[in-house]
Amino acid sequence: MRLVPWSPDDLVRRLDDVVAVYGEAMGYRADLLEARRGYIATHVRRPGFRAVATLTTAGHLAGFGYGYHSEPGQWWHDQVHRALEPATRRAWLTDCFEVVELHVRPPMQGHRLGARQLRALLTMAEGQRTLLSTPEADEQRSRAWRLYRRFGFVDVLRHFRFPGDERDFAVLGRDLPLPPPTPPA
Repeated sequence: MRLVPWSPDDLVRRLDDVVAVYGEAMGYRADLLEARRGYIATHVRRPGFRAVATLTTAGHLAGFGYGYHSEPGQWWHDQVHRALEPATRRAWLTDCFEVVELHVRPPMQGHRLGARQLRALLTMAEGQRTLLSTPEADEQRSRAWRLYRRFGFVDVLRHFRFPGDERDFAVLGRDLPLPPPTPPA
């Protein structure tokens, strides 16, 4: 496996693979995936766009992550902005890098690929803080939740419903930059 930074053109070129990994990881229906394809293709042109991918030795996509600078007028930013109190809004949404997607194919989860992708993505990110949303889950059983907590993400907003999704989500955040990795003991 190799972790590589991706340009906007790299992500668009592999959009079918990206949507397939996204669908496997999130368990979304095919009709929702087609809608996401269009969103993802437009995200690559947002300010501060950064992306990473984990490729197998054969070049297959094992996982990916991307984000960009969160700004007013962007759907996710505006949804979260409306749900937060003014002081929390100012603290978290000012100069913020939004982790939009971070996924690993389910059979390849549990091998620290997500952690490597997240660290690489946040190392490339610009901003004072970073935010992401993730479906609510048992924090002890969910690999995603354990990953975010290991990286120091804290609760910003819990049990939030985005329009068009029946699940509750949490919005988590942390300050940037990341501290250097701790060397193995």
